[in-house]
Amino acid sequence: MSQFLKFDRADVTPEQDRPAPERVIDGDPQFTTWLLETSPDERTYAGYWAATPGTWRVSYDEWEYCTLLEGLAIVTEDGQPPVTLIPGDHIVFRSGYQGQWQVIEPVLKTFVIILP
Repeated sequence: MSQFLKFDRADVTPEQDRPAPERVIDGDPQFTTWLLETSPDERTYAGYWAATPGTWRVSYDEWEYCTLLEGLAIVTEDGQPPVTLIPGDHIVFRSGYQGQWQVIEPVLKTFVIILP
């Protein structure tokens, strides 16, 4: 196995999902994930993630780095002002982040997640 990974979803079968109903605030958001890599200990993940418009609550146990490639979203950490995300933004969600995602226009991002 190579020690190099180029992000390319061409040969990856995407997985469909949605937030748990009790977390949805508005709309009917749906997710698509292209998982490109999972570490042997299953603590690190990398891939692409897409979401359709809607608003839902989130709670992160993991650390996540991501880059927004397409769309428009607003993330609001509890007790903090909203942050608008546009293509080209690079962000980190630290473990313990709680708040909400609001997707205004369908988004596509790359991600790397590290579980505690």
